[in-house]
Amino acid sequence: MNQTGTEQHLDELESRLAFQDDLIEKLNDIVARQDREILALVRKVEELDSKLGELAAESAAPPGAPETEIPPHY
Repeated sequence: MNQTGTEQHLDELESRLAFQDDLIEKLNDIVARQDREILALVRKVEELDSKLGELAAESAAPPGAPETEIPPHY
C-alpha cells in the first residue's frame, strides 16, 4: 500500500470506530432504560400479586359455609 492508500484506510477505520463508539453508547442507554422499566414492572407485578392474594383471602369462605355449598336442584 502506498501512503495515500494507508491514510485512506486509516481514515476509514477511524470513521468506523467513531460510528461503533456512538452505537455502543446508544445501545447502553437503551439497555439501562429497559433495566429501569423491567424493575418497575417487577415491582408492579409483585404489588398486584399481593393485592390478589389479599382479595383471595378475603373472599375465601370456610368449608361448610353457605357460600360454598351447592344448592339443591329442583
